[in-house]
Amino acid sequence: MSHPEAYPLHLIDLDQDLPGQRWFISCWARTDPAAGPTFIVDPGPPSTAGRLMAALEELGLENLDFILLTHIHLDHGGCTARMLERWPTSLVVCHPRGRAHLADPERLWRGSLEVLGRKVEVYGEPQPVPTEALVEYTEAEAAGFTVIETPGHAPHHICFLADGDLFLGEAAGTFSALGRGPDTAEHYLRPATPPRFDLETARASLDRLLALDPAPVTLRFAHHGAYAGDVTGLLRAARDQLALWAGVCREVADRRGGVPTDPGAPESAALLEDIADELRRRDPLYARGRELPEDIRLRETDFTRQSLRGMLEYLRDRG
Repeated sequence: MSHPEAYPLHLIDLDQDLPGQRWFISCWARTDPAAGPTFIVDPGPPSTAGRLMAALEELGLENLDFILLTHIHLDHGGCTARMLERWPTSLVVCHPRGRAHLADPERLWRGSLEVLGRKVEVYGEPQPVPTEALVEYTEAEAAGFTVIETPGHAPHHICFLADGDLFLGEAAGTFSALGRGPDTAEHYLRPATPPRFDLETARASLDRLLALDPAPVTLRFAHHGAYAGDVTGLLRAARDQLALWAGVCREVADRRGGVPTDPGAPESAALLEDIADELRRRDPLYARGRELPEDIRLRETDFTRQSLRGMLEYLRDRG
């Protein structure tokens, strides 16, 4: 296995005009053709397409071989069509279930508006991706990528492994090194479990990543940054964190009379806050969020509510 420093890999931040959405959305890029196929992973929302193109051009990218999408949510794959306008020969690799939504994004756009509202309006409306650009996994595999299906955060979620780098998307949640460097053992980690979520499916996906042999050298998160410490330990912690959060959701909900029919309703807000308070006491990885800058803490509070809604809907449906 090659060490990840054997080729240049760039992290391009795609900050949004939303509270705390800085150091959050990441696009990973390899722009030097001498190092192998050029690629980007998760080009982000339409709103920052121009910024991303300018950054890639500044890095000297001339030909873009692959656009790799861990999933098609707008903050990951929304500007794919814009990238193809600039680099029309690029091949787009995503889960088969995502291809139709990229080619005709109307349903994706409407569904995103219903779930995320104002955030999606800021991200911008996606344009259709030409179907001829959407290719099978085999195209990426022939170029040296390993594609791993990892449903959980989304049913169409996949990860990519290349030269020791595992591009995780949100399979292991949201990460921050808290300014301590990529090998710190004192990082922040939060599950990313929006509706609809299934605990067993998400944990099985992490088991699939834990079974990779040899293990990855570096984890590359979509939200946000890289981790090059105890990679196996972090993946195990992410898997265990899912079970902990589901258990705490169940305990707190039962104390308050049971899982609500609609965890997203305004009357469920107090329950969500009680659960988050209990998690700060019992989950040291999540509790380190207190060290984040204030605006990013507020962002994480907002996304925590979304993750807890997914957990609670899973528990409701399980009875």
